Amino acid sequence: MTRGPATPLPSPKARRRLREAASLTQTQLAERVGVAPGTVRAWESGRTTPRGRKREAYARLLKTLAEEEESAARQAARTPQPAPPPKTEPTGDRASAPEACPGAEAEPEPEPVAMPMPMPMREPAPASQARSTREPVPEPRPAPAPLTPAQAFDALYEFSAPALVRQTFLLTGRREQAREAVERAFQTAWERWPEVARDRDPVGWVRATAYEYALSPWQRFRPRHRHPEPPPADPGDRTLLNTLLRLPPRHRRTLVLYDGVGLDLPETAAETEASTPAAAHRLLRAREAVAGRLPALADPQVLHRRLAELASNERLGAARPPTVRRGGERRARFRTRAAIAFTVALIGTTALTVRTAPTHYEPPVSPGQAVRGVPPRVAPGSLSDEELELRQKLRDQMQDGPERLSPQLE
Repeated sequence: MTRGPATPLPSPKARRRLREAASLTQTQLAERVGVAPGTVRAWESGRTTPRGRKREAYARLLKTLAEEEESAARQAARTPQPAPPPKTEPTGDRASAPEACPGAEAEPEPEPVAMPMPMPMREPAPASQARSTREPVPEPRPAPAPLTPAQAFDALYEFSAPALVRQTFLLTGRREQAREAVERAFQTAWERWPEVARDRDPVGWVRATAYEYALSPWQRFRPRHRHPEPPPADPGDRTLLNTLLRLPPRHRRTLVLYDGVGLDLPETAAETEASTPAAAHRLLRAREAVAGRLPALADPQVLHRRLAELASNERLGAARPPTVRRGGERRARFRTRAAIAFTVALIGTTALTVRTAPTHYEPPVSPGQAVRGVPPRVAPGSLSDEELELRQKLRDQMQDGPERLSPQLE
């Protein structure tokens, strides 16, 4: 069974503009679609994309908002604008103003302002006296120079990369895989930096990308996944890590986001692309599984502290920001060149096929058919006794034959 094409959606910026033009908050829009407010925030930031029935409901609502905006714009264009009131020039007669506006209180006339008299010229005071009487004027501070995209990316990487590596280690239990997932996520962020820089939560954008890469089912087919890494040295940390790895990936991710990172339930649901009740159910199931093996971690506060200790006990480093940026740029160049090479090869193959293809139809040779009515050719078999005797007789006699008859005269 094939699926139809997904319902088209406007860009994240256009989604937010339509919602604000309709004077709707994210909570109101989420109630009309049937999702959490954090999910709407993730949709408008471009961090996640709606799917399935939620995508269809969201697309219909945005289409309705766009139609209402267009109808309002057409109605405003048809409505004539009121003419501005005529400007009245002020007159010198102040007594006529109360008569023109009955019931209006007469404004008191402004008192005459005394103009300052020019002060006589004085001799300049000594420099020491001038410094003592004059207040110090603070010098204006220069405005900070705006950061370049590379500097902003480096600042974001140095601020969040170490913590993201430790968090990803709790999901995978593999140090190299956690480091690689975070680097790939930041490389993707550098490729889409204008979008990430405008996001309300750039760290959350990178974190969601790193978690998706680390928990991808294709990771199990890599040769590195076949060789286990050394477990933590502390027995308690080793037991807690094994308990986390026994959880389903979705439950593990929800537990790490809520009890490890410290996100609230709507944000956890939005980042895991689930509803708030589903995220709460996953969190409860994960806590029950952990408490079943480690009863001392039944308290959420104790579990949060133990997760932080487990992540901090591992010495996990991250590469330098320029290295990550250059790696992403090299990967982007490789993909571009590979796409160009594939396109050239496809064009060359198509041209060669067109060049060598036959220009006229050649009927195929029909398969052979057996001819009926003709006896099959019999192969010579062994001779009988009579045939052998006849053959020997013919070989023994002379082969000249009778003499030739010639006419004679009588």
